[in-house]
Amino acid sequence: MLELIPPGTQIDFIGHRRIAYAISASLLIAGVVAIAVQGMRFGIDFAGGTEVAVRFDTEGKAEEGVIRTLAEGCGVLDPTVVRYGETSAPEFLIRFNRVGPANEAECPLAPEEQQKLADVDHATREIATSPGTTAVIDRLTLAMKQHLGGLQILSVDYVGPQVGDDLRRDGLRSLGIATLAILGYIAYRFSSRFGPGAVVALVHDVAITAGIFAIFQLEFDLSVLAALLGLMGYSLNDTVIVYDRIRENMSLHTKHNLVDVLNRSVNETLSRTLLTSLNTLATVLCLLFLGGEVIFGFALAMVIGIVVGTYSSIFVAAPILLFLEQRFGGAAGSGRSGDSRDAKASGKPGPSGGKKARAKTAAA
Repeated sequence: MLELIPPGTQIDFIGHRRIAYAISASLLIAGVVAIAVQGMRFGIDFAGGTEVAVRFDTEGKAEEGVIRTLAEGCGVLDPTVVRYGETSAPEFLIRFNRVGPANEAECPLAPEEQQKLADVDHATREIATSPGTTAVIDRLTLAMKQHLGGLQILSVDYVGPQVGDDLRRDGLRSLGIATLAILGYIAYRFSSRFGPGAVVALVHDVAITAGIFAIFQLEFDLSVLAALLGLMGYSLNDTVIVYDRIRENMSLHTKHNLVDVLNRSVNETLSRTLLTSLNTLATVLCLLFLGGEVIFGFALAMVIGIVVGTYSSIFVAAPILLFLEQRFGGAAGSGRSGDSRDAKASGKPGPSGGKKARAKTAAA
């Protein structure tokens, strides 16, 4: 069996937990500040807007930069242009959520084409609603045909602000439901002592990934939300592996210090955690660099989440369990690993139970 970490490795992960806490806190605070100051850069799925799919007849002059410049001149504010499809018939997605007045110098039209749009130019100052958006799309279509060659409008999709709000609300609700379901599963699969630590690790991973999108103002859309939901399951898988080994070692080593048991468990699963993460990361990196702009946000969220999820499985999940045991479980940091509660779960007498049994035997 391939192992990246030699058996018997003893790295004091728990001893470095305060450094990990500082790193996590810094990333979380930076994300919160970025959201408060800059806000999230929501895609049209959440913010509302228009998406136009265009296919050009030939390669010609059609390029993302050229189309973006032409769109801005025709009254599209802050357009996003993404290329996809075959080279022989290039296809582009033009996304925007606001329109404004056209610039005649940057979006020139022939006299007969200008006449076609004269009766609707007054509507182009509106936020992307039907009349103004239709006028801008018509003007942009005519301008692209004139300057970039023949084209076909494949589709025009419009998402209203109310629909965007509903999608955003449903997305947050799905994250909350998934978190509660995971908390219940961990409590059933292990015990209620392990559930909070797993949920903290999940919230940690999702919050840091979303915070990085806010810090760098990366577009947050439904594909990124799907990546976050997938990361919750991926991170949970790593956490379950670590917690399963912790539970096993707490039953086997009842006289050991809890910190030693946690370090032993994380070290024993370290090779498996790194191998799984590196294999998954290699696949997602291929999507990131070769998948194109359409799935870029999804792939980037997966890459960030895998790195953060691996880090949290090692440096967050186990230390959170230690903190909860110290605060609420009576482990007191240097106490025994689970004492009578784990002894009951494993069917073996704990330290106190063994002393009482020996005392009774001596008295008899």
